[in-house]
Amino acid sequence: MRLSQFHLHTEKETPAEAEIVSHKLMLKAGMLRKLAAGLYTWSPLGLRVLRKVEAVVRDEMNRAGAIEVLMPTIQPRELWEETGRWEKFGGQLLKIADRKEAEYCYAPTAEEVITDFARQELSSYKQLPVNFYQIQTKFRDEIRPRFGVMRSREFLMKDAYSFHLDDASLQAEYRNMYDTYSRIFTRLGLKFRAVFADTGAIGGSASHEFHVLADSGEDAIAFSDGSDYAANVELAEALAPGARGPASASMRKVDTPTQKTCEDVAALMGIPLTDTVKSVALMGEDGEGAPQFVLALVRGDHIVNEIKLAKLAGLADYRLATEDEIRAHLGASPGFLGPVNPLKTIRVVADRSVAAMADFVVGANEDGFHLAGVNFGRDLPEPETADIRNVVEGDVSPDGQGKLGLARGIEVGHVFALGNRYSEAMGCTVLDAQGKPVNPLMGCYGIGVSRIVAAAIEQNNDEAGIRWPEAMAPWQVAICIINPKNNADVAAAADALYRDLQAAGIDAVLDDRGLRPGAMFADMELIGIPHRVVVSERGVAAGTFEYRRRDAGESENLDRSGLKERIGA
Repeated sequence: MRLSQFHLHTEKETPAEAEIVSHKLMLKAGMLRKLAAGLYTWSPLGLRVLRKVEAVVRDEMNRAGAIEVLMPTIQPRELWEETGRWEKFGGQLLKIADRKEAEYCYAPTAEEVITDFARQELSSYKQLPVNFYQIQTKFRDEIRPRFGVMRSREFLMKDAYSFHLDDASLQAEYRNMYDTYSRIFTRLGLKFRAVFADTGAIGGSASHEFHVLADSGEDAIAFSDGSDYAANVELAEALAPGARGPASASMRKVDTPTQKTCEDVAALMGIPLTDTVKSVALMGEDGEGAPQFVLALVRGDHIVNEIKLAKLAGLADYRLATEDEIRAHLGASPGFLGPVNPLKTIRVVADRSVAAMADFVVGANEDGFHLAGVNFGRDLPEPETADIRNVVEGDVSPDGQGKLGLARGIEVGHVFALGNRYSEAMGCTVLDAQGKPVNPLMGCYGIGVSRIVAAAIEQNNDEAGIRWPEAMAPWQVAICIINPKNNADVAAAADALYRDLQAAGIDAVLDDRGLRPGAMFADMELIGIPHRVVVSERGVAAGTFEYRRRDAGESENLDRSGLKERIGA
């Protein structure tokens, strides 16, 4: 590719609309242009990167035995009603109607469509297992699209769906896709982790997320320093601490006139924050479906995990209690709440760490007061105990091997073992070996192709711009011509090198735009080309090229063989 014949439009200034590094650099490098909120046009430069990622994904999916299909982006309402997701999916589902007033949605995912395809195409166990995949545009109507393609409304996704006769086959394909994803992200040159995750709106029995590690990541990941264990913080189990110590203090009321947080109470009393207990008031349901007031207890330095709470009986659709409900059950305002002597019968759920505490501090259920020296079994009944908190740095790993550390990650892939949720709902059956119709088990495997591009930039950048891993770079090598005198020998040497590298299978670009060296080099650093070669009159006379890796501090002069060795040609 000759840049004089290519559309490359970089910007000197950082666009005001951009908030994170990847969005800023993609706009500065001219990879994206905004059309509307969450909608972007990919420029020729951006598309080259996107297609590089797509090619690796497609190559590895084909290698893994998956079969490519292409499904419509517009899906009929009737399919989504079969699974109950027309209403359940929520506001992200963009609903539209055609001229006949028939209702459709713009696909955010394709479980319904692939299951409809399968129920028409699959009839016998002999056709299983099978894995269909596509690389197709999706749309989710985000409330607040932001961060460029990191959280856009329209995006490019690889989604795959497998069908199986039994669980052993499903688990084998789940592992196959897990390994395939690991190869994809390794080939793309990304630092990543696969973590246990919640199945969320897709559903299913097992789930792993693949996260590109980056300080700007939206998700918190917990990982062991002694094993391969890793999980999203929302799912990572917080193990129970040791046995509870004996009570050594009497319960007493403490005057805390303005201290409403555990931090403020601990500071006033001169005690560790770990000696305090935080009370979170909720409304759930009892066993009969009637409203029930619930007090969730976590240690003062811990945070309640909403997903773990919602998995407890009666709390699937919990909400925070109103101030009126709190006063009716506890007789105090928020900031002074606790489980001791409520006005009405309440359900108390204590985190494992709280259940192991003795002589702790809680709200007194009286404005302006807390209770110290509180103990279960003496001052209040033994609580219902569950894991309801986020793990923290230093917790014991759930597998018992090592301690947990925390990192930030950007989710770029997700694998699910769905079971028969969709095949059963949509009446998809095949005949087993005995001729009996059964609902095949399904797996679902997604990769955010366009999101990978942004995630890679978040992980690989510096003050000059993007630092692409070679597999994702728009070109591997930039040949920069410095030829102010229009020396024919310089032009010929650059052209010969360009053709030589192309013949060796190196994706090279020839910058023949005639820019000054500073502007030309700045562009190549901004768009992140891994290798830069300068062809100049002085170098041609000496029989050398000036070479510099994108991540190196210094340039070096190399002859043609040395240059090709550095580049890997």
